[in-house]
Amino acid sequence: MPPTLASVVRNTSLHLTVLAGADHLERPVRWVHTSELDDPTPFLEGGELLLTTGIKLGRTAARLQAYVHRLADAGVVGLGIGVGLSHTEVPQALVDAAAQRGLPLLRVPEPTPFIAISKVVSAALAAEQYEAVTTSFEAQEELTRAALGKDGTTAVVRRLAARLGGWAALYDGSGALSVVAPDWAARRAGRLAAEVDRLRRRPAPSSAALQGRAPGIDTADEDYVVVQSLGADRRARGFLAVGTEDRITPTERYVLNAAVALLTLTLERSRELRQAEERMGAALLRMVLAGEVATARQVAVGLFGGMPEGTIRVLVAGVGAANADSAESLGELGDRAEQAGARVGEKLLVAREDGAHGPRLMVLALDNGAVHRACLGAVEEHEGLSLGVSAPAALEEAGTAHAQAERALAVALRGGRRSVDHEEVGAGSLLPLLGEDAVTAFAEGLLRPLRDHDRTARGDLVASLRAWLSRHGQWDAAAADLGVHRHTLRYRMRRVEELLGRSLDDTDVRMELWLALRSGEE
Repeated sequence: MPPTLASVVRNTSLHLTVLAGADHLERPVRWVHTSELDDPTPFLEGGELLLTTGIKLGRTAARLQAYVHRLADAGVVGLGIGVGLSHTEVPQALVDAAAQRGLPLLRVPEPTPFIAISKVVSAALAAEQYEAVTTSFEAQEELTRAALGKDGTTAVVRRLAARLGGWAALYDGSGALSVVAPDWAARRAGRLAAEVDRLRRRPAPSSAALQGRAPGIDTADEDYVVVQSLGADRRARGFLAVGTEDRITPTERYVLNAAVALLTLTLERSRELRQAEERMGAALLRMVLAGEVATARQVAVGLFGGMPEGTIRVLVAGVGAANADSAESLGELGDRAEQAGARVGEKLLVAREDGAHGPRLMVLALDNGAVHRACLGAVEEHEGLSLGVSAPAALEEAGTAHAQAERALAVALRGGRRSVDHEEVGAGSLLPLLGEDAVTAFAEGLLRPLRDHDRTARGDLVASLRAWLSRHGQWDAAAADLGVHRHTLRYRMRRVEELLGRSLDDTDVRMELWLALRSGEE
């Protein structure tokens, strides 16, 4: 603990007397500073015990009161007045002003040199620093032993909570609570979901401090909470939260930093193991997509305890060409899928590949299971990421389901949508399924003669053709829509045939013209 004014006053060798501010002697003293300036505040940082003989303070109550106010505003924790030189006793106006501001005022007798007070405080500060270093080394050694033991992450969290005299909680990369100590703190840790989610959206490592009663923490205990993301490559692998009754001291901060480093190392080490598992899982998924389901099942039993069984879906995620910077979101989506499966014991297969159309993430998961739902939720949070979802299928039909998911993803990327199910692909218009640039070029080339005519001659051939096609070639109805005589409309349609060199009696020609006209409306 740092020295306080009370501990300085209790030192009998100094013979100090408290004249004002006796209720504020527990303030920590960070330094002792001696100054005879009327305004020493430009040279102060706050937390000092200021010593002066008062040579330049003046005698008027107004000047003494202004002096005290300047010191209090600068964060000075106490004022010591040496008597016997410029003042035989401490001026009463100074005592009154210090009492008004709650600034401890100490009488320093003439036999006590200021340097003696400085030595007492310096010795106490050195002892505090030595204690902090010693405690930090002991805590780091204890936490390291815990990390190397069985169930290391849980042990580190428990030891950290005990060291801080509060509680600690560990969350996985998706923000789900995985370890909490002591057990009674589970409700408090659960209330930090919103704060953890905010940190999850920021590059790691990052932290947030919630002091006193924080928004969203509905508890009668006003904990001081620190939340820290864990990760070494800007992606959070997990989160650590600690709660203490009082603000964390510098020594406790060293202990917390040691726990953060150990947990980050453990998570990164686990990540390397997971990457090897991911490569094996990706190989299994490709075997399943290739139709080698029986062989994949045999291999999966030994590696992962089995395969997803029952009705499955294949999900394929990708990013458009304009959102290439969002490719790292695919890794986060894969993490979310695996974490969702691990929480409920649900099997899944994941593979990432770089194809002709950019990076892709493939997930084989149970239909409407935890992984399926997690992927749908995660894709909504990442701008530029799209997801194609196959129809429900048996595991033996995974190859067909993968093709369906790829087609659904193509529709999602062209339409700028977050997710598209295969069922939607055949239920809507044909136009969204076609490449936008191809449709535009086709329409412009086919209709150019008609538009050139409309710009230079009488008669709106494009509008007339649209009305006639929309009425399925019914002359009277189409002419009524245009407000012209049916003979006029017949003349215009003959002119359309002449300019295009095609017969409107041909069903294929009508279809192509209607497609070209509709593409301009999309």
